[in-house]
Amino acid sequence: MAKSNKAPVNRRGFLKGAAATAAAGAAALVADVPGVEAQPAGAGAGQPGGAAEQSGSAQPPSARQIERDAGNARPPLSVRAITRPGSDLMVQVLKDMGVEYVAANPGSSFEGLQESLINYGTPPNRMPELITALHEESAVTMAHGYGKAEGKPMAALLHGTIGIQHAAMSIYQAYYDRAPVLLLAGRDEGFIAAHTANDMAGMVRSFTKWDAQPRTLEESLVALQRAYNEAITPPNAPTLVVLDIELQKEEARGVSVPGYRPPQITGIDTGQAREIARGLVEAQNPRIAVGRLRTPRGVLQAVELAELVGATTSTSATSGPMSFPQRHPLCGPGASAQYDYTLGMEAPGAQVALNGPGLATLLSRDTTNIGFGGIAGRGVRGGSGGSGRGGRGGTGDVAGLVIQVDAEASLPSIIEEVKRQLTADKRRTIQDRSARHAEANQHARIEAITQAVESKRSGWDGSPVSTARIYAELWPLIMNEDWCLSSPSGFSGGHHAQLWDHNKPYSYLGGQGAGGMGYGAPASVGA
Repeated sequence: MAKSNKAPVNRRGFLKGAAATAAAGAAALVADVPGVEAQPAGAGAGQPGGAAEQSGSAQPPSARQIERDAGNARPPLSVRAITRPGSDLMVQVLKDMGVEYVAANPGSSFEGLQESLINYGTPPNRMPELITALHEESAVTMAHGYGKAEGKPMAALLHGTIGIQHAAMSIYQAYYDRAPVLLLAGRDEGFIAAHTANDMAGMVRSFTKWDAQPRTLEESLVALQRAYNEAITPPNAPTLVVLDIELQKEEARGVSVPGYRPPQITGIDTGQAREIARGLVEAQNPRIAVGRLRTPRGVLQAVELAELVGATTSTSATSGPMSFPQRHPLCGPGASAQYDYTLGMEAPGAQVALNGPGLATLLSRDTTNIGFGGIAGRGVRGGSGGSGRGGRGGTGDVAGLVIQVDAEASLPSIIEEVKRQLTADKRRTIQDRSARHAEANQHARIEAITQAVESKRSGWDGSPVSTARIYAELWPLIMNEDWCLSSPSGFSGGHHAQLWDHNKPYSYLGGQGAGGMGYGAPASVGA
């Protein structure tokens, strides 16, 4: 096949040239559309100052609106050529923050942003890449699944008031599931009045962490950065920015993109890190209870800490993402269940330390505390001598406390202190202990799998086929692949928990958050 020698068309140059001929061809285009009469700007139904506003009642759409919805919109008689639209700067902010994908059911209220996503940058439509969806609920659920798998947000675009309402259940599920999601809603009060509102974010404010409706392009760029930072600062949750269509399309020659600064997430102080490190290093049989951390980096750091001190670990990897690898040699009960020091890291209530501190346990991660209140005291313990709510401990003895800070942000300082306190003798002791634990965990693992396989044989040859058999026969086919079980497994028996190896931060993403329908397929696409 012969290669084309045509040079790529520059979008900005193309638009600049097209603007000169658009007005001249407008009249001819209007004539080609039967039944369409020219109307003054804003005179259609649903327009400010139009019939709907003057009469106070809803009116049927005008012929102009019908033609636009059908894709037959004519260009305006007065053409405005923009060479550097505000939407380009908005996309640049998304690039600077590392947003990889944007999901959208295409809509006119964010058409400027949509155009820039597709055409701005070299190469265009990369970092972020636009992915189309058939419904706002699907778009947000894609972002929900992605956020759980990656530990960072992707964006979802929503068309005005109706798009926000379509997405509401998915937003609530992501909120309840502690998933970071960046929501961008378009606002176009000059098109259909029913699709806009003075406070559009108010409809979902109870189950979003932060929202903004900026009035200028400069404010919009700052709001995008803050929304991203709020979403990834624990407790993670969706955030929403409402972007006016005129800000997307305005000329931005004199506006610069502010530099992006990641959030500073609070961890334990130096004194607390020193005390925890001492407890782990001096213990004869330390244990680390690992719940759901924020990002894959946190999982790697948890593994590093466990290996440094020779601690056995528990994991939440069979119930959700971002936990300790299930088949790591140190994951399991170990050679002895008599633990003399336990460190909890985002651990569920039943795993909170009895002989050591628990970092940011369930109550402080209960994101239903944002907006409309939480489920107080849901299975949370402070350990011996600790209060259920705990509090940030000071320097000194931290045993038995629930320290209300982020566990992942605390890991680097704990690791640093452990390295300072390790001596050659301690390292040899830890090496021997780790070997004993690894051997014991291997035996325990083989025994557990053997028992699980035997228990799954019931109904093996039945019809219809048992879900246990499906899980068992699927595992050899995927065990060497980069797999992810992204949808809830409760209704299929959850047999993967006993039969599969959950060794990656995204091996199993858990349930849908609030138990709503329509989660599995779009969340799998996002993951």
